[in-house]
Amino acid sequence: MCGITGFYSKNNNGFASREELDKMTSCLVHRGPDANGLYYIGTVGLGHQRLSILDLSTDANQPMESHSMRYICVYNGEVYNFKQITKELNLEPKTSTDTEIIIEAFAEWGVTFINKLIGMFAISIYDKEKQILYLFRDRMGIKPIYYYWDGTNFAFSSELKSLLNIKYIRDNRKINPHAISEFLHLGYIPEPDTIFSNIHKFPSGNYGIISENGFRTESYWNIEGSIRRNVISDLEEAKDRLRELVESSVSMRLVSDVPFGTFLSGGIDSSLVSAVASKYLSPTPLNTFSIGFEDSKHDESKYARQVASYLGTNHTEYMVTEQDAKEIIVDMLDFYDEPYADSSAIPTMLLSKLAKQKVSMVLSGDGGDELFLGYGSYKWAKRMQRFPGNSASFRKIFGLLLSNAPSNRYKRASYLFKYKDRSKLKSHIFSQEQYLFSENEFTKLLSPEFIFSNDLEQDYRSFIRKLTPEEEQAIFDIRYYLKDDLLVKVDRASMRYALEVRVPLLDHRIVEFALNVDPKLKMHGEVQKYLLKQLLYEYVPEELFNRPKWGFSIPLKKWLYSDLAFLIDEYLNKNIINEFNIVNYTEVKKLITDFRSGKEYLYNRLWLLIILHKFLIKNKNI
Repeated sequence: MCGITGFYSKNNNGFASREELDKMTSCLVHRGPDANGLYYIGTVGLGHQRLSILDLSTDANQPMESHSMRYICVYNGEVYNFKQITKELNLEPKTSTDTEIIIEAFAEWGVTFINKLIGMFAISIYDKEKQILYLFRDRMGIKPIYYYWDGTNFAFSSELKSLLNIKYIRDNRKINPHAISEFLHLGYIPEPDTIFSNIHKFPSGNYGIISENGFRTESYWNIEGSIRRNVISDLEEAKDRLRELVESSVSMRLVSDVPFGTFLSGGIDSSLVSAVASKYLSPTPLNTFSIGFEDSKHDESKYARQVASYLGTNHTEYMVTEQDAKEIIVDMLDFYDEPYADSSAIPTMLLSKLAKQKVSMVLSGDGGDELFLGYGSYKWAKRMQRFPGNSASFRKIFGLLLSNAPSNRYKRASYLFKYKDRSKLKSHIFSQEQYLFSENEFTKLLSPEFIFSNDLEQDYRSFIRKLTPEEEQAIFDIRYYLKDDLLVKVDRASMRYALEVRVPLLDHRIVEFALNVDPKLKMHGEVQKYLLKQLLYEYVPEELFNRPKWGFSIPLKKWLYSDLAFLIDEYLNKNIINEFNIVNYTEVKKLITDFRSGKEYLYNRLWLLIILHKFLIKNKNI
């Protein structure tokens, strides 16, 4: 894994100096501490920080030139089928790195080479002869690219903070008001937006072309084009195909020239990945890593130990304390660069730090819930579709009854029925499942200039077959939550410690398969992730998983009542709120009062506001 940077200026107007390119690149040293390199010719620059995973020699350093010397490349990620592509090219490689094969494949096939790659990647290639810069991002958006474009000048990087080392960009940045409402609604800022109005997230499954003619993007893969008319409905057929794909994906991702292991939470997804990896490594024990919490309600480390014991892995675990969390919170903004409220980033950082002490690469189980219907929100999508009365007046009455119920569970559920219209139902269900602000709450909470209605929904009627409500909800998560929250979390947390994380379940072949499995095989009655579980039980006994799903999270609610309560007082006091004048202090004060008087389900709304104002204080001179 690495960090990449670069720029292209149509005119030699001093947009970015060599010194600025050097600062952009060295800013990413945590992503790749093993080597760095620059290519700079005034109007074009490329930078690279390297984390050595394949071919540890200096011959594999970047920027790397093609054999013809016409093309030069910087690249972040891993292409797992590069040896097969080498054979297709009938090439005698000079190194054993996939970077060389990527640039030679581009030289041979042009932009269509991207369709041959299996992996995770952010790639930039400069054609010195035609003076054209190309960018490529993987299908699922596993590897990040941020970019700036003003019609004349273009710059890109693996992380947002890196771009701010160009003075022109830094001096012209402005807070994106639309991003504020997106963040408060979702807990993250979705593609293509960032917190700054002039910096964007490069679209996944796309490539970009930058030349004297301007900048444009083209899609080479998307979810819509991967959905087929007919679904796989036979359990044995589906299980056989999934087994074949998972074993192929995991085995591909075990190729490494450095020590490696897996993240093992004891849940379905990480246990499957670890089990398959153990099968391929046997009799050598696999390194596995897990994390636990002193709060027993959130501690699943014993389940990870049980799976590790059954698989015979070399298992390491770490118990998280409130003090650990307090120390990591200071780091969160520095490494996420913009408001980001997923508190599970805290244990993910600590887990990455733990793993890095022994290995430089791990596999994780990300993607299983979205692909095989594992979240509670999918059950809600199904229920809301069948809800007997969807008129605004009926929902208002029903919501009022729930909000006046004595149980916090019902009070929290009441928010699910308080949506504006069905066209925004998917983002609303997601938001309320995460205990975040609904769009209806913005009227009282936000200053008028920050109130925006989200435009994240799409018309599923254009798909080749009619999808179920739970399938549509899952596609919403794949397009946004998975890419702009979960994968961002893992990328920044792991790269903080120069640890590469590979995600076998997000191999695009598995994604395309899962999109075309009968949803009844994913959610079998009340059993979620049914197909994935049936496959897992071929490797690990079912009785190890007979427990409710909890998820990878910290006891934030409890901590905001105790050791982290100071964050509420420090960042949500009247002076801070009124200084930035984005949210209404009266509403914030009411939230704090309600939370401290027992409405504990409001904790994530307060966390959003804490993170937002922490960011604003740090960036108050914008």
